[in-house]
Amino acid sequence: MNNKIGTTFKKYRFDIIIISALVVISLLVLLIINITKKEGTVAVVEIDGMICGEYPLDNSGVYPLNNGTNVLVIEENYAYLNYSSCPDHICENTGKIRYVGETIVCLPNRLSITIRGAGEGVDFVS
Repeated sequence: MNNKIGTTFKKYRFDIIIISALVVISLLVLLIINITKKEGTVAVVEIDGMICGEYPLDNSGVYPLNNGTNVLVIEENYAYLNYSSCPDHICENTGKIRYVGETIVCLPNRLSITIRGAGEGVDFVS
């Protein structure tokens, strides 16, 4: 009986090593991503690919967007959509964002909200 267990372990030893290595690498990547996150300073609103507004995250407020079809709320350095007229409300369920690069997208209303940091601009060349 013990011999059978030993041969089974030898058979799957390399699989276990590869899976363990992948788990360790994945955890290291997540750790690096979380350590290097930067808090944003501005929520940039784009409608149909055009920048329609930039709202500082340190000023709380409620902002109707796109003729009232979406409502952006900024409070405690977070931005989120409180209301959307779209049928699926995925943009509302995205939650609060505050780190550079995070985005809320409402495809039916062609709206996107992206967090940018200090000194970041739009690259018009690319």
